[in-house]
Amino acid sequence: VCFIPGGLDCSISFVSHVLGKVCIHGRQKDILGVLVPRLTDLTKSDCIWQRICWRLVECVPDRWMEAVVLGFVQRAPGADVLSRLLGNLVVKNKKAQFVVTQKMLLLQYGHTTAVLQNLLGYLSLDSLRRTLLLRVLQELLETWSSSSAVKHSPAEQQLYISKAILICLSHLKEPEIESCRQELLTSMMEGVKCHLDSSLPQLRRLGMVVAEAISLKMNTEGPVLKFEYEEDDETRELKSLLVQTPSSCVVPSLLDDDRSEKAGAALPLVLESNEKSHTAAPLVPDEESDAELDSDDDLIPYDMSEDKELKIKAPVYIRDCIEVLTGSRSEDVDKWEATVKALESLVRNNPAATREVSVELAKILLHLEEKTCIEGFGELRQRAQVAVLTTDPIPVAKYLTSQFYSLNYSLRQRMDILDVLVLAAQELSCPKFHGKTKHSGAQKPCIHLLPGSDSSKGWRRIVDERIKSKTRRFDMGQSRVELASRPNEFNSVAGYFFFPLIQHFDRPLTTFDLLGEDHLVLGRLVHTLAILMYLAVNTVAVTAMGKALLEFVWALRFHTDSYVRQGLLSCISSLLLSVPTERILADMTEELLETQSWLGDVMEKDPDGDCRRLAVQNLLLMENLKKKLEAVPS
Repeated sequence: VCFIPGGLDCSISFVSHVLGKVCIHGRQKDILGVLVPRLTDLTKSDCIWQRICWRLVECVPDRWMEAVVLGFVQRAPGADVLSRLLGNLVVKNKKAQFVVTQKMLLLQYGHTTAVLQNLLGYLSLDSLRRTLLLRVLQELLETWSSSSAVKHSPAEQQLYISKAILICLSHLKEPEIESCRQELLTSMMEGVKCHLDSSLPQLRRLGMVVAEAISLKMNTEGPVLKFEYEEDDETRELKSLLVQTPSSCVVPSLLDDDRSEKAGAALPLVLESNEKSHTAAPLVPDEESDAELDSDDDLIPYDMSEDKELKIKAPVYIRDCIEVLTGSRSEDVDKWEATVKALESLVRNNPAATREVSVELAKILLHLEEKTCIEGFGELRQRAQVAVLTTDPIPVAKYLTSQFYSLNYSLRQRMDILDVLVLAAQELSCPKFHGKTKHSGAQKPCIHLLPGSDSSKGWRRIVDERIKSKTRRFDMGQSRVELASRPNEFNSVAGYFFFPLIQHFDRPLTTFDLLGEDHLVLGRLVHTLAILMYLAVNTVAVTAMGKALLEFVWALRFHTDSYVRQGLLSCISSLLLSVPTERILADMTEELLETQSWLGDVMEKDPDGDCRRLAVQNLLLMENLKKKLEAVPS
């Protein structure tokens, strides 16, 4: 840093031009890594250096302003330092204002939480800049509460916007909250609705956390919104942004004078409260505390060491189970619990008796509701349904698929039908579930169509394993022990599971509209069809299933919900992996060429990262298909 003697006037516009030129040409980190710490030290107690620094950034030409401002925001150790270095630049310079209030918050989402705290804390530290903070909060809430933005922007951007909203709320003062209370309430109601409508658990949780924060800020003393959700690291980080103390963003020079006074004032309060707690204890006489226990002192506890729990005998016949679950005997709660627990093993051990009443039993289980707090009721009911379906596949599959599109069913029941079909199809198609290992706890099929963190992680694992199995590796490792081959029982019944589900998806009912507001169930349906297609490999109906599935995908390829699009791309993967290559080339050549073009657009333009990854995976599968075709001699 140069010093000019004699009090001469000087211009630093040349230095500003050099700074902007260096930053725009990729040396931002090098120059600001040295300049920002030096200016931070010089501006701590020297107002002249503060004015020099302000003038330095104000004289940067607009075409280079973004690179300079972004570098200062990223490298400043705190909002107070950034305020000293930039001053009121965002008020004086329109380009800097656009970068800070629009581009870095609404058009970009790759900055860290620390950068967001620097940026929004900087806006909150001056009365002239606080008007920009309120305007930024309003624009962030408009984006957060827009259903179109929730549908078409990636989850990472939604998380970024949510963090910015919570940081803004942490800086608001009571008069500012009162002035925009109505806008906050309107945005909260609209935003939480469109987030709860999303199929992705992460977005639903984001909506809940932000809505709780807005409600807490508006009603500090009254009732507030409270949702039930499972907290994770992301949720805890979001909540910590709301409760951060404003002192972290205040200039330290203003804090130094007050710290000693506050510390001195706090110490007597602590001592006084301790004295009150110590003097308050002896006020309760010992006689009064003992009087309440006098009546219980003479009681002698019973000896219950040899008591045994009474075991209710479970039914031993299928028809007895039906009578317990539906008839007058259902009032016997203990008998009902024993029946629910024993039903699966009873069905599997008595296949002939089960086939006589299979459809009736499937109907009872589909409508069965929990009467007591039995542990794992949902899993017990599902396992019994899977047992009935695998024991008598065709009639039970016909019944369940017909009920999926029937009236007077809840969305939960429709998704239960899909889960049961998938689990039963996996059990029928996998030899490892036969014989002694069929009912063991470690071998039970487990499909999660919508996990909490990733909507299709289980499906992608299946596809990745299948791709890995098709990759040639020249390795002289230990030979693998092959599993005993068994017939694929899903071969003869695959069509009964698949085709009824794909027939009526575009026919809305009074209480059920897959192409409308019930897109969550549509996403589950699409993922179910993808898994059924994958499990139908080497079956007779696989080619017809593949053609029907391709038409289904083509009709829904532009769906706005990212979970549905992920399922559609999974359908393409399962089709390419399951349908024989010669049948694909003979029956679906034109459709696959159109699909390849669509996959290219998804890879480049889809806002969801998982959709882009699945599109790339499908294009690689198609490339392998093309190489296989070229390798075949003519």
